[in-house]
Amino acid sequence: MLKHTALHPEHVRLGARLVDFAGWDMPIQYASQLDEHHAVRLSAGMFDVAHMSAVDLHGARVREFLRRLLANDVAKLTVGGKALYTCMLRDDGGVMDDLIVYFIDESWFRLVVNAGTTDKDLAWIRRHAADFGVDVHHRDDLGILAVQGPEARAKVEPLLPAALRAAAGTLENFQAAVDGDVFVARTGYTGEDGFELMLPHAALIALWKQLLDAGVKPCGLGARDTLRLEAGMNLYGQDMDESTHPLESGLGWTVAWTPEDRDFIGRTAIAPLRGASPRKLVGLVIEGRGIARAHMKLRFANGAAGETTSGGFAPTMKQSIALARVDATAEGACEIEIRGQWVAARVVKPPFVRHGKVLV
Repeated sequence: MLKHTALHPEHVRLGARLVDFAGWDMPIQYASQLDEHHAVRLSAGMFDVAHMSAVDLHGARVREFLRRLLANDVAKLTVGGKALYTCMLRDDGGVMDDLIVYFIDESWFRLVVNAGTTDKDLAWIRRHAADFGVDVHHRDDLGILAVQGPEARAKVEPLLPAALRAAAGTLENFQAAVDGDVFVARTGYTGEDGFELMLPHAALIALWKQLLDAGVKPCGLGARDTLRLEAGMNLYGQDMDESTHPLESGLGWTVAWTPEDRDFIGRTAIAPLRGASPRKLVGLVIEGRGIARAHMKLRFANGAAGETTSGGFAPTMKQSIALARVDATAEGACEIEIRGQWVAARVVKPPFVRHGKVLV
């Protein structure tokens, strides 16, 4: 049986088309995926992301624990509420998950992990937390709502509890504020400004309805995918997974190599690949006809090859784009095989679109 978020009755009431996503019955779209995409780029849209999980870590050694667990270094987090994007690696360097970690205080950090990896993430985290005396609390009493777009913050701020309103208005990118069980972060997965909010289920439903009344458009996972692809953001399970490491997944920037004595899980396996990974992740703009999808073959003028990991039509650009894992030696003209035809493609550095502007 599929799991439901607290907002599931709202999706049904609004006539959303529902699909199985990582075992959850989630909206892929409401009326028009294109309209939902453009709403986020031009005004404000909201996404039920309560299938993702908040995990609270408490203990006197929680910072020490996370410096071991994560490839990025939480030593960078010195201001309360500051967040960091990172990968959590296996011993062999494979990406178990990509996640955001928030520093609340010296005895409390919060992780937000992906829906499809929650069970294995929790098992892995608990296994290693035991050595540091860290308490791991899966906050399944909270739901997560993402409100994104150039008008998103102005729509959300008046609806926040009074104790959070002023703090939310001064948040910097990748920073959060918390008041009791209500948590607001200036983060997102669309390439636009906005908030991700974590709050108890009843409060989540109330806020959703208030935002509907304020003109914020409900958006499904279809628009979320085209928005994140335009923003050049990886999708776990497609652009990286346990069979790939961050250096071949466009995520080398999330690995903190200094100090040299920080022995994070997976470091020994990927250290020899620094500057020498045989593969890399690139962006593609398709210059001929056809829509790029995952697992399409690529060839380059110098004989190098590759394969797309994500792809689709980019509504903001009105072109087909893709992310692709290719040989590190790849250079020269590139072609992608679409429906048996080789079509010209241009290699670019993501992101493709940020804050409504085309960058490639």
